[in-house]
Amino acid sequence: MRKVFRPLVVVTVVLLAASGCAYPSATSVQQDPGVSQQADQALAELKTAPGNPGPNGEEPAPASAVELTPQDVEKIKALKAKAGIALHFGGNDWSNAQTAGLKSEFARLGIEVVAVTDAGFSPDKQTSDIETMLAKEPDIIVSIPTDTTATAPAYQKAAAAGVKIVFMDLAAKGMVPGKDYVAIVSADNYRLGEVTANLMAKAIGGKGKIGMIYHGIDFPVNNERRAGAEATFKNYPDIQIVEKKGIVGPDFAGDAQNVASAMLSKYADLKGIWAIWDVPAEGVMAAARATGRLDLAVTAQDLGKIVALGLARNQLMVGVGAQVPFDQGVTEARVAAGALIGKKEPTFVSLGALAVTHDNVLEAWTQVYHQPPPDFLKNAYLP
Repeated sequence: MRKVFRPLVVVTVVLLAASGCAYPSATSVQQDPGVSQQADQALAELKTAPGNPGPNGEEPAPASAVELTPQDVEKIKALKAKAGIALHFGGNDWSNAQTAGLKSEFARLGIEVVAVTDAGFSPDKQTSDIETMLAKEPDIIVSIPTDTTATAPAYQKAAAAGVKIVFMDLAAKGMVPGKDYVAIVSADNYRLGEVTANLMAKAIGGKGKIGMIYHGIDFPVNNERRAGAEATFKNYPDIQIVEKKGIVGPDFAGDAQNVASAMLSKYADLKGIWAIWDVPAEGVMAAARATGRLDLAVTAQDLGKIVALGLARNQLMVGVGAQVPFDQGVTEARVAAGALIGKKEPTFVSLGALAVTHDNVLEAWTQVYHQPPPDFLKNAYLP
């Protein structure tokens, strides 16, 4: 994905934050008390229910299971180890928070970060990134594959060189946990889909037509989000998914805007659109504004700046299923560092999903990014 926000989206953020324009709320739909109770109960149960298993059927371990004692930290510092971070794409809020968490924990452990790369969702670029990174002789590589098959040889080469590999969210094909790589550290992506579907159902009163915009390539974590959402929508029989459309990028916001515009034109009574993550949701919001559909309900995964702004102003965005990427980065660093000193770490660590609405968006921002909400978000918040 390109790093740069599209101009339309940038203008939208500036205008909303600076001018305080008051669009009608997307939550003006008459809510159904029974549906609201059903959704609230489901969301409450998801907070404490066991996590979903890993890709090889692994029992998910919580982040709290990955601990380093003071003695462990001293051993790790003595190694003067080096680490590389190979992202599938960079520059967005999720990647920035992951990198910040990794760098923070690696610094605490005395591990030097020798490279942070952005593949722009290109498997060829990521393969080249990893091969170039190996020339710097890292002891650790933390990465999320752009394509689990095409990039597998590069990861296998790193493993053969003795590099401790920790994957974000998903592993390369053919690699064996505990042997070729240390662990996968992931959000519970199926649960993210469940969260956003319940939030959508509550917002539209449990009935009406909706569309879904998903990732149009075989990307396992996004497949899980979609599967979790679709399964959950079946719990609300009066919700009809009238159209599903995949987008492949690299301009995910622009592609989603085109798809959403077509859906809104085709279905004048469309009540909501579910988006696979926050950047496509930006395009959905742009389409809704351009067509005057300011009553549309939008849900998405990942708490980026623009969707957070929509939640703060109670405009279009009605809910987000948020990962905790900073915590995920910290956990990835700990897992990798522990492996350097021979600690037996869980091979699959799951960090759950956070339901974010207008009511808790400011608190959620702090939980997700380990930083206070930015001024533009606090100033935009409408009680």
